[in-house]
Amino acid sequence: MNLLENSGFEQLDSYEAIRAFRDDAMQDVVNSHVKLNEFHELLMLRVTKIALEKTKSEWGEPPTHFAFFLMGSAARREQSVWSDQDHGIIYEQASEEAKEYFLKLGQELTVGFEIVGYTLCDGKVMASNPFWCKSSKEWEEQLKQWMEKSSWTTLRHLITFFDSRVLVGDEQLLEYLKTIIFHEIATSPVLLQRLMDNVGRVKKVIGVFGQLLVETKGIHTGKIHLKNYAFFPYVNSIRLLAMKGNISEPSTLSRLQKLPKQIRLNYESDFQKLLDYRVRMQANQKNYEDVHYLDVQALSSKEKKELKSIIKNGYKLHQETKKWIEKGCSSW
Repeated sequence: MNLLENSGFEQLDSYEAIRAFRDDAMQDVVNSHVKLNEFHELLMLRVTKIALEKTKSEWGEPPTHFAFFLMGSAARREQSVWSDQDHGIIYEQASEEAKEYFLKLGQELTVGFEIVGYTLCDGKVMASNPFWCKSSKEWEEQLKQWMEKSSWTTLRHLITFFDSRVLVGDEQLLEYLKTIIFHEIATSPVLLQRLMDNVGRVKKVIGVFGQLLVETKGIHTGKIHLKNYAFFPYVNSIRLLAMKGNISEPSTLSRLQKLPKQIRLNYESDFQKLLDYRVRMQANQKNYEDVHYLDVQALSSKEKKELKSIIKNGYKLHQETKKWIEKGCSSW
């Protein structure tokens, strides 16, 4: 990235220094979805490198192979200006030494990410939580338990885990676990239907007269929750189709590239517009919570029309995905 040339970025040796660099450089990338997510990637890699160095200095080399993986929007490369933390650790060989070591690493990563500007996850989906820091065998057993139980909570965990990619470490550790999910879906198609139910009904945000239905009370009066009403119908639907199609890539756009051509033609352009739209309209938001809301009054008539078209197409995709899944895994 041009903004890193002669910046001394690779010499930044503390989380505080990375945060200062983030604050100074963000405006150079904030108007491009691609550049913004490349920037997040660089920041996260630098934080991870420092966290590893700190952990090694106190606890020595990692006792076994491992993978530090991202989940959520970071894994999908769909972060906005502000993003929360969603990450975990898989380590190859189980032992008390490994468990203690990688929890220490997870705690260091969580602290570092927060200092740099990544909000702590409300649901504690972070490598500092033993629930998200396990050996490969423990993860395998955990996934099977989630799918066997198929409760709202366990399937929510499964969905969270599936949107994942390795940032640092052995990618095969994560890829193997995803094959377990694909195998279970192939042998038990009802699991996809349960996952579809878990995603839930899409609440309509366009009224009978074609108006955008905004918040009517609180600090976000006059705004719509862009993540819930515009992004989730696309992201949730494409994720389910990726599960159905054995597509391990977490990015929604990458998943679309591997789905049948007609699905890509119908929805790829609108999702790309949505990514660009969000960055353009939310560049000046000051915190993680506000970044999800869009002030409708700030939009031109043309922008409102375009946004409503994108939202309607997302709802259509959600309904079509439900029908495809109901037909069974052998048909689209």
